[in-house]
Amino acid sequence: MKRSKKVIITCAITGSVHTPTMSPHLPITPDDIVRDSVAAAEAGAAMIHLHARKPEDGRPTQDPKMYEQFLGRIKQQTGAILNITTGGGLGMSIEERLAPAKHFAPEVASMNMGSINFNISGSAAKIEKFKYDWERPYLESTTEFIMSNTFGQMERGMRELGGQGTRFEFECYDLGHLYNLAHFVDRKIVEPPLFIQCVFGVLGGMGADPENLIHMRTMADKLFGDGYYLSVLAAGRHQMPMITQSALIGGNCRVGLEDSLYISKGTLAESNAQQVAKIKHILEQLSLEVASPDEAREMIATKGGGNVNF
Repeated sequence: MKRSKKVIITCAITGSVHTPTMSPHLPITPDDIVRDSVAAAEAGAAMIHLHARKPEDGRPTQDPKMYEQFLGRIKQQTGAILNITTGGGLGMSIEERLAPAKHFAPEVASMNMGSINFNISGSAAKIEKFKYDWERPYLESTTEFIMSNTFGQMERGMRELGGQGTRFEFECYDLGHLYNLAHFVDRKIVEPPLFIQCVFGVLGGMGADPENLIHMRTMADKLFGDGYYLSVLAAGRHQMPMITQSALIGGNCRVGLEDSLYISKGTLAESNAQQVAKIKHILEQLSLEVASPDEAREMIATKGGGNVNF
């Protein structure tokens, strides 16, 4: 693993998992997403991971026209790396999922590294009444949902986006996903330095246990040597403990309301920036430095913010 001289903080602003009823602070409209993205960058995030939602009801969307309403505005107000999802929302086709990143050719796009069961139905059981009628069936449907990332789908995304100079945030939910990534590296479809985002605490993926993180790093070392940077995200209450452990072993950190709606036990985060500020404070107390956007660009070898289509 390339030990980070400085820690890259990624902030995932809204995602497609949490629904509007779960938190009044979840960014929904383009104005919300711009506001939270700019504030997160000002708080210390070098990279902003972006999804879009329909402003009328918060439903996830991959319509490039919706992304167009906030990408340029965020770019104008921050120097952060803007990272567009290719995961999209539950049940979307691969064409829908790739559409925004293909259209805008960002510096970085996410790339899920394998198909998994992805069960978030437990969230529905905790809520008696939802604000919008799409929310409960969307969540409850995941007892039968497989997040599809076949080898064909992954290769298509890597080739089409990589051909535009886009680098990837490789999201690995389980050990086998590292081997999937190694398959594409061996074929030279993607090349180092890799930015590997280990995902913990999603039902269907690996649990948020420190031992799992250590094992993922050990196997990534075996597969990729010093050709990768490690980063970590963890769902819900596991967020801060797991990303702090990542920093302690030389890795990077992802926060954001996509991954957790809370700032502490039982207390909703009022913004994405609040989570960024918290992990930045923890890092500084550990005598670790936070990477600027340009330092992060150099580390993961992006094409630069001037070479995107927005």
